[in-house]
Amino acid sequence: MVNPRHTIVCIEDDREVAALTAENLTDRGFEVVVAHDGQEGLAAILETAPDLVLCDISMPVMSGFEVLERLTALAPRLRDIPFLFMTALTDRDNELKGRHLGADDYVVKPIDFEILFTIVAARLARVARTGLWPRVRLNDREAETLTWVARGKTSVEIAGILGLSRHTVDFHLEKARARLGVATRVEARGTRRDRIPSLGVGLGTRGVDA
Repeated sequence: MVNPRHTIVCIEDDREVAALTAENLTDRGFEVVVAHDGQEGLAAILETAPDLVLCDISMPVMSGFEVLERLTALAPRLRDIPFLFMTALTDRDNELKGRHLGADDYVVKPIDFEILFTIVAARLARVARTGLWPRVRLNDREAETLTWVARGKTSVEIAGILGLSRHTVDFHLEKARARLGVATRVEARGTRRDRIPSLGVGLGTRGVDA
């Protein structure tokens, strides 16, 4: 039995596979947070700062590659979280792409849960030995606004989607920026340089919406 405090975010659009994976990991003593698409998964990572991420590659809204790429760009303090891809795409090009983006390992579908558990335990043990990353959590609103940034939305667009003022959106983005260690405009822009707004905004003293 592993430490029950270990949290895993499992991002998988096939609900049956997601449920089976979560069940097996829960039986091993993990706390599992399940997401069914890339956007939902990115938000879950930002909200929970898990000990490890399991992520499918081919998903709607945002692929597994995009999740890892945008997480690394938006949240430098979370980039050392072990990130494992679950995929049926076993070709060399996909594996090289994932590893280039920073993936720690691949788990081939259909999943052998004994192998999965061995890989997960090894990755968690390595993090425990090295102390690679501090635990950083965002609140729901910070994670929500930052997830929309990852999808290429501007502050004005996010304000319209969430029914908030632009000032409030910028406030939450600035709080997220500070928590996650995004120190510069370049880091904040991530990979969608033409659309992602800077998180380095100035703040006034007015209150913010709920």
